[in-house]
Parts: sequence; structure tokens; C-alpha cells
Amino acid sequence: MRFKDKAVVITGGSRGIGRATALDFAKEGADVAIIYNQAVHEAEKVVDAIKKMGQDAVAIKCDVSNEKDVEAMVNETVNKFGHVDILVNNAGIVIDVPFKDRTVEHWKKTLNVNLIGTFLCIKYLAPLMVKQKYGKIVNISSNNAFVGFGCDSVDYDASKAGIVIMTKDMAGEFGPYINVNCVAPGWVDTEMNKDLSKEYMKKEAKRAYLQRIAKPEEIAKIVLFLASEDASFITGEIVIADGGYR
Repeated sequence: MRFKDKAVVITGGSRGIGRATALDFAKEGADVAIIYNQAVHEAEKVVDAIKKMGQDAVAIKCDVSNEKDVEAMVNETVNKFGHVDILVNNAGIVIDVPFKDRTVEHWKKTLNVNLIGTFLCIKYLAPLMVKQKYGKIVNISSNNAFVGFGCDSVDYDASKAGIVIMTKDMAGEFGPYINVNCVAPGWVDTEMNKDLSKEYMKKEAKRAYLQRIAKPEEIAKIVLFLASEDASFITGEIVIADGGYR
């Protein structure tokens, strides 16, 4: 039970990587705040599953791009658990449109959720961790930050690259009390990719040395490692988990 008596906040915790991560934390003794924006039923299902394990959980609606929402979310979480030890910045969106049709509004929406949302959650939770002289932050980026996929996802790619450098900056800002690290997955079998064709996904899977895409649970295991005392001397690092995508 690596996370006994720990309280965890997971943004985008209702589905995909967030859901898998939340369940794994609960299995190892943590209480978990599931942060969602729209998927209320999915979030409540995750909470129910965690409570059946004997751990406490709460679903909190929050638009991470809205500062007042984030501040309220943090207050509600602290009121519920009394403290927060671990933050997983997993919330993210992608808007798939051709470059010629991409607008400034697409850019703003993507950056506001993916990049500014990550910043806001750290802004309001990191001071609490510093005060208690303990904390772990794991940001979810993407191998898009390192591998160009073309301009159809240029704003998403830029947001994920921003998370990489933010991770390094925040690790320097909040050491020695907080470990700040990042996971950069490749293709993962999540709802975000549900509208992509099977033919395209098969083609992309073949670009990885492992010849497949990841399961959410595989990424969750890396998140838990970075949030655990097994990674106590790791900070400011990026773990690329893309199966050898080239």
C-alpha cells in the first residue's frame, strides 16, 4: 500500500488514463478526488468503484481553464480530505481540424485547458504541499511534444510541449519539498481517439517498435511510480512512454 493515507487529485479523472490512474491509486490505499468537466456519470462510476475498495472518493466538477473553478475545486478537496499530497494533471482536449480551418479560438481553447489548466492546478495546490513539506505532481504531456504529427494538431502539440518545459520550471520552483515530473505517452486506447479510423490506428501502431498502442493502465503504472517514494530522487524529468514510436 504505497499510498496509504495519501490524498490524490486527478484532473480528467473520469475516463481513460485518468480513470485507470484513479483506480490504481485507490488500490494502493489513497483517497481520490475525481475532477471532471462534463462526464459526470463516468466520474460518479469511478467514485463508486473506489468506495467499493474501501477508500474515500469525491467527484468534483471543474473547468481547469477557469481560475475560480480551480480555486473552488481545491477548497472542496481540502475540506473533504484535509490535505492533498499528489496532483495528476491529466485533463486535456484535442480539436482535430485541418490546418487551413484552424482558428485562433481553437488555439485558445486548447491552450486554456491543456496548458493554462495545468498551471492553475499547480498554482493553487503546490503552496499547500510546500506548507506540509511534501508533495508529488505528475503532469501528462504527449510524445506529440517531441514528434511532429503535422499541422492538423499544431495547437495540441504546442500545448504538450509547453507542459514539458513547465514541468522542469516547476521542479526548480518547488524543490526540495515537491517532486514534479511528467509522463509523455504515445498512442493510448482512450475515448480521445474513438473517432479515428481503425485503419489509421493500425498504421500508427505499426510505427511503434512494440507494434501496438498502449492501454491506459500501462500509463497509470508510470504515474504511480513517479508519485511514489520509489521515485523520491527523481524530479524535473520526462518519461516518454510511446512503445518506441518512430
